[in-house]
Amino acid sequence: MPIHPDFPYPLYLVISESDCKHLPWLQVAEAAIQGGVDIIQLREKDISRKEYLQKAIDLKNITDRYAVPLIINDAADIAAEIGSWGIHVGLSDMQPLDIISTYGDRLKIGWSLEFAEQLKDKEMHAVHHLGVSPIFKTPTKTNTVTTWGIDGLEELSKTVSKPMIAIGGMNISNAGKAFESGANSIAVVSAICASTDPRKAAEELKGKII
Repeated sequence: MPIHPDFPYPLYLVISESDCKHLPWLQVAEAAIQGGVDIIQLREKDISRKEYLQKAIDLKNITDRYAVPLIINDAADIAAEIGSWGIHVGLSDMQPLDIISTYGDRLKIGWSLEFAEQLKDKEMHAVHHLGVSPIFKTPTKTNTVTTWGIDGLEELSKTVSKPMIAIGGMNISNAGKAFESGANSIAVVSAICASTDPRKAAEELKGKII
């Protein structure tokens, strides 16, 4: 799939400290950028707002240095406070129209697409890009509705005009196929975070999709 002009970020890293198994998480983030990651989402669960805010600030110091956009998961207030590029929300979080109402157009809004009926929802008017989630089942995200698969991604690409990010079980073996089947960006977690060499992992993934 051609890179979408509204989302020219083909390799998308979703990072949390707990997912970084071998190296400090900020070191993983920087190495991944050096290896070719185009955009990063910080996703932390079960920590205090104060801790989340500090992590967001620390990561933004790195992403700003490399001119890489930063997305914050769930916490629109933190995203707005630090001036991140975007926010990503799911169905149980603050919804896109509410984000627009509260924060205006300061944040690019990503929304998890968990079932096809969402495409007709009024919330879509406020959505900038879609996280098609999950493509495959993954231990990093268990509260999912639809497992889209490559065929589902291909079907969506026939009707969806917004940028689509494939997430869920994405790795070196399937990233290229997902990109060819309609994804405009490939989001990975373990494929980079759990690597002993995140820079090399990013380089290899990037080579599969561009």
